[in-house]
Amino acid sequence: MGASKHSTEDQQLEARVLDAIRLMERRRNPCFVGFLDERQAVLAQTVAQRFGCAFFLGWGGYKEAERTVFGVFPEEPDAEAFPIQPITLRFRKQDTLTHRDFLGSLMALGIKREVLGDILVEEGRCVLFVLSEMASYIVSQVEKVGRVGVKCLLGMEGKLPAGRKVEPKEGVVASSRLDCVVAFAANESRSIAVKMIQGGLVSVNHEVCTNVSYTIKEEDKLSIRGWGRGIIAQFGSPTRKGRLHILLNKYC
Repeated sequence: MGASKHSTEDQQLEARVLDAIRLMERRRNPCFVGFLDERQAVLAQTVAQRFGCAFFLGWGGYKEAERTVFGVFPEEPDAEAFPIQPITLRFRKQDTLTHRDFLGSLMALGIKREVLGDILVEEGRCVLFVLSEMASYIVSQVEKVGRVGVKCLLGMEGKLPAGRKVEPKEGVVASSRLDCVVAFAANESRSIAVKMIQGGLVSVNHEVCTNVSYTIKEEDKLSIRGWGRGIIAQFGSPTRKGRLHILLNKYC
């Protein structure tokens, strides 16, 4: 995605958040902006704070949600007020379906991404979170995902499927500088990592970072175009040569 496109989308999101704040203040009722990714959620919070909104919350239907609806409130936020509906899709356990399969089928119905929250998939079952206003339509329309037949029901029973799987990667880096960590994550030389960072291909905590000497910390979220996304799980004690042990969990 080009910087200009990001800029346009960010301006549109800022306008939507501002409209929600004004409507909330006029009606004295909570107002909501559709599902946002983590970068967009940070931007929405920044906009709300800048315009003096005291009460706001991002909620995706469960505590660890990656995609969240952004809500502004006249008083203390209430997660129960969010217009979010879980949907359960069941299929044969011998059929293998992925997050991408479900997302593709839903998008093929003309459903916008802002309608869809997290999609959690396990053997024989998928739970997805959607805006309440679209829930009945989705249940009535989805009978197959790819070539696999599915049974689609409103609501959710039992525990949520496990969240996104991670692939741990352990090793050592010269330091916690961004160029060192990117080189380690992407299996590239440090000089290539510098070019990737300066080329705008690397984001830290959902913001593009072009500072090669930026200090990475535990729990920072790292995104590298062409590699994927992950989180810095741990920096260990230095080796005798002064290098740092690192544990990076890459999202699968």
